Amino acid sequence: MPVSDLRFLAIDSSTDTLSVALGSGAPGETPLAFTGPGAAQASATLLPAVQTLLAQAGWSLASLDAIVFGRGPGSFTGLRTACSVAQGLAYGAGGRPVLPVDTLLALAESARLQRVADGQAVPAAIAALLDARMDEMYVALYACGPDGLRTGPLQAPRLCAPQDLGDWLRGVAPDQGRDVLLAGNVFEVYRDRLDLPALPRQPALPTAQALLSLAPALMAAGHTVDAREALPLYVRDKVARTTLEREGRA
Repeated sequence: MPVSDLRFLAIDSSTDTLSVALGSGAPGETPLAFTGPGAAQASATLLPAVQTLLAQAGWSLASLDAIVFGRGPGSFTGLRTACSVAQGLAYGAGGRPVLPVDTLLALAESARLQRVADGQAVPAAIAALLDARMDEMYVALYACGPDGLRTGPLQAPRLCAPQDLGDWLRGVAPDQGRDVLLAGNVFEVYRDRLDLPALPRQPALPTAQALLSLAPALMAAGHTVDAREALPLYVRDKVARTTLEREGRA
């Protein structure tokens, strides 16, 4: 089936921004999209947004090839919301496949798409950097090829303290030299604590549009699952630290 004939619903609520999109994931496509408050606030607007987009497209849930969601890491509440809604919609549509996608991969793809749209060169690798709150960030490293991101990470998602990011980058990306793009939302939040190599930076967040862009290749590679097998990826095991843990870290 041509990519342009595919039908995906994509959902990301891993950050403070809820993003929903409907499309095929074909290059150059302008998908139907909705953006609103994310994380804990996403539950109030997510389902109405999905219904509105489906009505605009004239699609039914049963006609979708897969329901794509950002599985994490990110906001615990936002991840649970996106996962549960994707599962519920899949079940309600008679068992449509679900496609869980790492949010850091979506962040890297969002940055790559911005670079392409701006006519800028795409680097050999993208370091995805997402604020994890509690004085930490989620980080991962992805390689870029001529056809886009390679979906398997060079360095899997993990937690990193802001002051350790420079050492992490120098340790994981020596082969790419300076052809690495730093992408994410950490540059202002932690600017006084970052000791970074002189590399280009791109503000970016994971978006449903980026999920759509990734979906055809991920589905072709066999990454769809049954709804019951769709799970969030938290990376951080605890939602909150105790006061003693916080004081010990300080």
